[in-house]
Amino acid sequence: MSSSQLSGGGGMSIYSGFTKLCKGLAVVLIAGHIVVQIIPSAVSYLALIPAKTIPFAWNLITAGYFEHSTYGLIISTIGLLFIGKLLEPIWGSREFLKFIFVVNFLTSVCVFVTAISLYYITTKETYLYLPISGFQGVLSGFLVGIKQILPDQELSFLKIKAKWLPSLAVLVSVFVSFFTSDSASYLPTILFGTYIGWIYLRYWQSKPETRLRGDPSDEFSFSTFFPEFLRPVIDPVATIIERMICGKRSESLDESRDYNLGGTSLSGTDSIEASRRRERGARALEERLAAERAAALGKIEDAQKRDANEIV
Repeated sequence: MSSSQLSGGGGMSIYSGFTKLCKGLAVVLIAGHIVVQIIPSAVSYLALIPAKTIPFAWNLITAGYFEHSTYGLIISTIGLLFIGKLLEPIWGSREFLKFIFVVNFLTSVCVFVTAISLYYITTKETYLYLPISGFQGVLSGFLVGIKQILPDQELSFLKIKAKWLPSLAVLVSVFVSFFTSDSASYLPTILFGTYIGWIYLRYWQSKPETRLRGDPSDEFSFSTFFPEFLRPVIDPVATIIERMICGKRSESLDESRDYNLGGTSLSGTDSIEASRRRERGARALEERLAAERAAALGKIEDAQKRDANEIV
């Protein structure tokens, strides 16, 4: 694993290198925020409001692409740009965009079903008419992507490894929810975004180089989101839930640790593939950091030359 750290350093170079796709999506988020500020009634047509989702089914898609609050817009835009410039070069633009669409849509579906269920359980109409919007579900999925690609990368500003980012985000969100009155508008989205992001990367993400889907490695199992002492309890429950949701796909991934290719047994291929993925992620990070440092040094040298010329 690379010795580089994900930190807040690096001068102005940290603000460069954003991908065109991420910039375009950031423009979508900003435009959506401006629209709902200028035309407040647009929230009724764009946000996920369970009571109106039928017939306004497009809410399941549009809700994730605009932020009602300026605070949420800032967090979503920054998260998209900075995490996107790390994940997109490794996944590819097409896979990156597919991940965003699938996680956003399925997260909205899960939130919708949860809101309807809570209404029938509690008979509180607030669950039906509470507008839900924001990119936080996809951002939570992005953190799962970082956990997968750079699990042992140390975050110098938090003093933890990157593999704990999704768990930390969920823990903080749950803690904050006890002190806020509008937790229903963001907490389910974060929880489902994290889980759907993991489901996608675990079972559905295509791997052209291996002609396989997903990441069946033990290092990426659901129990790795929890402390070591809880994993013996989490594993059996997680396995049952996975098989309920993914059916045979879950079973096939369990068997993929010992599969044959051309008659040759490839035991432990999942660990090899996971190791390669982490190496690719670390290498991509190192290359990006090196390019940003080189660009920063180039700017400094140019500035020094201009100063010298002016003096002369």
